[in-house]
Amino acid sequence: MNDPARVRTWFRIVAFAEACSWLGLLIGMYIKYVPETTEAGVQIFGPIHGTIFIAYLLVTLTARNAFGWSLLMAARLVEAGVPLVTV
Repeated sequence: MNDPARVRTWFRIVAFAEACSWLGLLIGMYIKYVPETTEAGVQIFGPIHGTIFIAYLLVTLTARNAFGWSLLMAARLVEAGVPLVTV
């Protein structure tokens, strides 16, 4: 998968999926801790988000190789995937 167009497409898809899964996890955490009604959201979105985040890390490394990004650039993109670090 060294075709830059394919790598770019996969990077965008996985980054968007990672953001959506994080939003689902945030909603699940809100429901778990604020009204304290159920843990189902965290139990569902926790593993989904973890899996997609690992995919994001792998796609970022693939993109680094395909686009010739420096290690610092790849590290910043990984950091951007961790919302509390970028606040």
